[in-house]
Amino acid sequence: PEILLSVIELFGNNMYAGELGPSTIVGSAAFNLMVIIAVCISSLPPGETRKIKDLGVFAVTATASLFAYMWMLVILVWNTPDLIDIWEGALTFVFFP
Repeated sequence: PEILLSVIELFGNNMYAGELGPSTIVGSAAFNLMVIIAVCISSLPPGETRKIKDLGVFAVTATASLFAYMWMLVILVWNTPDLIDIWEGALTFVFFP
């Protein structure tokens, strides 16, 4: 729903990024990350610990997330402030796995 909301806002603003779209996606991702971590930590019984068996998956996820946030910062703030060019949108879709 967040991505659809952002797309609707882009078309309504003549391809200009508004206040709602990017902040909704980033806010939702940050909220989900914090809530999932909080639930995972608080659901363990007292005194019990857990370990991650395969750190490779988490390293890939963390790297991809950092790249996505940096890419959004580049296209929305530095390259063409408040404007999404066609090539930026196309390149963003190419970055999808």
